[in-house]
Amino acid sequence: MTKGSNVALPALSEDVGTVIVSLGWVSPTGEGDADVSVLLLDAGGKVRSDGDFYFYNNPVAPDGSVQLLGKTPTEDGNEDRICFDLTAVPPQVERIVVAASRYGGARFGELENVRVRLADAAGESLLRFAIADVDAVSAIIFGELYRRGEEWKFRAVGQGYESGLAGLATDFGVDIEDDAAEAEAASEAEAEAASAVEAVGAADPVSGGGQPDTVAPATTAASLEAVPAPRRPDVDEGDPAKRTAAARPRTAKKKVTLPKVTRKSLAENESWREARLFPVSVLKSDRDREMRATSVLLSVMAQVPEFGRRLTAAFGAPSGRTETFTEVSLPHGDTPRRPDGVIRVERAGKLWTALVETKTNGNSLKADQVQAYMDIAARRGYEAVITLSNDVALEGSPLVDVKIDGRRKHKVALWHLSWAEVAHQAQMLIRHEGVGNAAHAWLLQELLHYLQHENSGCHGFQNMGAAWVPVRNGIDDETLCQGDPRALEVVESWERLIRQVCLRMGGELGQKVLPVQRAKRGTDPGTRRALLADQLCLDGRLQAELRIEGTPGVLAVSADLRTGKLRTSVEIPAPDQGYPLTWVKRLVRRLAEAPADLHVETLVESETGGPRGTLERLRPEPADLLPRNTATGITGFRLSLFKGMGSTRGNAESGFIRSVDDAVHRFYTSVVVHLDRPAPRRAAAKETVGAG
Repeated sequence: MTKGSNVALPALSEDVGTVIVSLGWVSPTGEGDADVSVLLLDAGGKVRSDGDFYFYNNPVAPDGSVQLLGKTPTEDGNEDRICFDLTAVPPQVERIVVAASRYGGARFGELENVRVRLADAAGESLLRFAIADVDAVSAIIFGELYRRGEEWKFRAVGQGYESGLAGLATDFGVDIEDDAAEAEAASEAEAEAASAVEAVGAADPVSGGGQPDTVAPATTAASLEAVPAPRRPDVDEGDPAKRTAAARPRTAKKKVTLPKVTRKSLAENESWREARLFPVSVLKSDRDREMRATSVLLSVMAQVPEFGRRLTAAFGAPSGRTETFTEVSLPHGDTPRRPDGVIRVERAGKLWTALVETKTNGNSLKADQVQAYMDIAARRGYEAVITLSNDVALEGSPLVDVKIDGRRKHKVALWHLSWAEVAHQAQMLIRHEGVGNAAHAWLLQELLHYLQHENSGCHGFQNMGAAWVPVRNGIDDETLCQGDPRALEVVESWERLIRQVCLRMGGELGQKVLPVQRAKRGTDPGTRRALLADQLCLDGRLQAELRIEGTPGVLAVSADLRTGKLRTSVEIPAPDQGYPLTWVKRLVRRLAEAPADLHVETLVESETGGPRGTLERLRPEPADLLPRNTATGITGFRLSLFKGMGSTRGNAESGFIRSVDDAVHRFYTSVVVHLDRPAPRRAAAKETVGAG
């Protein structure tokens, strides 16, 4: 589409009762990002109330008409997706504005390939609009959905705002107190006073701010212990201005989450096992695990609307009454088929139906089974087939190949969901975002406990594949050649592993954790992976980068198959003000609790590299990090930890997958969490914009 053009949705597809709008951009540095927002407008072009403003702190409409689905990785970056159930939009709403904004003084001109895409309920892309001339703006209206009679249309807008999200939202009647400048000043004051409060911050790295209402369940399993989030400044209760800002009403209602500290168990000793809603000890076979896992998941989806809607909205389901079923028999030729489950959503007398095929442990999806369910769904008028397994789907590399009969008028969407993503969504709700009541929180906790139990078979991606050992051996004896298809298999497995690491860490932190893609614009994912496979054959290394919201740099992970070493590292920029000696002293002071074997390297303007050493050696002499030539400019610092790499392809204690998980977890909790957050802090700016 071109700027200003419009199109009627029914002219593009018959299945537009629910649509998914995806906003995307590419960051050349891998660190640039933006936040999406949605405004529901009446006939006068204004929101009816501040509740019609949907953003990070108010992601779901009570009637299900709007749901922010979060970010999903793509071949050249990430897309932020929003699900709209147009049948549920209140009749008073005439227009739906879809926008995105940057923060901390950043502009959209620093990003590339800024675009919006709209897909129907089956996931088929219907339109695309690329936005140009965004250099000086910090907020953009990408497009809008609007009514014309009984149908909905989409208009490509592409209008920028130099005043950011506050200016955009105010234009549409949202009551926002824009004190971003105050937030930035507070951030600078915090940096100046950090050394004075450092001991307090280290003792309580996640204190500050009002806590949501909590449910007090019994003892939580050790596997549910949260990774500490970056430190946040305490709100000064003696400062009326700060107290007022912290107490301002939010658009989102208070929700129920799990407590930060669990209650003491009443058990006499550790041999007493807590009673569980979903027992796992009786599971003996993979078939038992598949049946139990399907029943557990679908039952919780039906009983916890927030959780069920979070999963089904991504598949184009409408918002409505949900019922789930297991072991349903459906006719198919001479032999009836029994999918593992069925999800049905009813809205205004219309049904949305999806068949569910489940696999656990290392069992792979079978193409003939999925094909049969696709055929059944097409004949019966069902909307989707959902596959569920420990595998992680990648763009351009489908887990199963199915044939779509183009002669059939009815389209069936094929979606995949990994068990790691299910656990991630459950964690986000009960630990960070909250659910409607205590019973729902308890059900999600029981689901999460089941998924994380060693006997459930739902542990996520857990095998690097049959090519792992031959590729590792080929690199070791230098017999692996470029173009070897086994190297490509390993690269794909590595990408799946990194996606899973992001999901797990994001669920623990309650923050966006995404893989960084530095591919050139328009690069085909297959071509990109082939280049990475050739690079693996040359240098024997697998490399990835993770962008964690609220951290000062990208977390890099490198697995050197020649040396058997894992390296986790982060590069942090040098401060804009002050003296180099002050910088290095403050850095070493911040890392007081970091491991002694942490490697610290000074990054300088020349290509030769700067001084470096272990933290153990630098603690008594931080000045050793300064270049001998005082005229040499310092651009930043690189912090690195090294760890032995697991050799086996599985998820056992000695396995490669476990070693990568442990390395990333250790580096974040022992190093990254102690670093200064970027200034101005994004969290402070968001909190301000979120007030209504």
